[in-house]
Amino acid sequence: MQLNKKRMVNQSLFVIKPVEVCRQQKGTSEKPVFSILIVSWNNLEYLKLCVKSIKQNSTYRHQILIHVNEGTDGTLEWVKENGFDYTHSTENIGICYAMNALTPLMNADYVLLIDDDNYVAPNWDKVLMEEIGKLGHNYFAISSTRIEPCPYFYDISSISSVEFGLTPDTFKEQDFLANYMNHEVSDWSGSSWYPMVVHRDIWCLVGGLSVEFSPGMGSDPDFAMKLWLVGVRYFKGLSNSRAYHFGRRTTSRIKQNDDRRLFLNKWGMTISTFYKYFIHMGKPFVIASDETTALKNAKYKLIRDRIKARFY
Repeated sequence: MQLNKKRMVNQSLFVIKPVEVCRQQKGTSEKPVFSILIVSWNNLEYLKLCVKSIKQNSTYRHQILIHVNEGTDGTLEWVKENGFDYTHSTENIGICYAMNALTPLMNADYVLLIDDDNYVAPNWDKVLMEEIGKLGHNYFAISSTRIEPCPYFYDISSISSVEFGLTPDTFKEQDFLANYMNHEVSDWSGSSWYPMVVHRDIWCLVGGLSVEFSPGMGSDPDFAMKLWLVGVRYFKGLSNSRAYHFGRRTTSRIKQNDDRRLFLNKWGMTISTFYKYFIHMGKPFVIASDETTALKNAKYKLIRDRIKARFY
């Protein structure tokens, strides 16, 4: 596949201040199943609920790793008091730098990316591991299905407009636990939403998230593209692994990067082209297209995309 060599210009340069890396957990004989990467920016009540759900509703033991962006709301103190391994930056460095900063602390074979405004349902991890166990290889990206109070996406990659609360204070936990499986959806293609698990070797092979997408919009389709380029074709969302996603509690507070423009100039196609023709995002599950088929089916769309890129 030929990639567009054009690069973004006139981007503002900024310096990322040093990141503190702290390992507080003592080693145990039991190896964790997932190294769970969480980035939190002054979002303590959501973070507490997310961590509570992982501890309460997981089948297996996992390693919880937290990057604290700023932490001026008490997050840093809470993380230290609870003994989590963590990294910390005195300013908000965005999700890409922050997720990557946690890499040296990982102890598990599998890396689970999750936003701090998620609450995972019972057996969420058991379903993911059962799927991984069927494969016999490490070239996969597998997501849980999110239940969301707002209709962010109009496909089967999420269960939208089902509300169990809009904030931690209004979250109807017991109602969610009693009813989270009452909404039917099939397994779906194009895993790039969090919670998402990949093998540690693949995470390291592609270099984690791409920092040019800081503070983070567009980093998920970009990550999926990098996985596709190294040979991952198994992008699957599992219906029976579920999480409640409060939704955009961090992105609404930041100045967002132009993710569509960045992706187009980096890869020579739009995000929608990649999703539709390569990994079939939001459709009933099928294996992602091979390169020849994807390029053939997207031939005319890619021509239009490259014309669009020239005008950028």
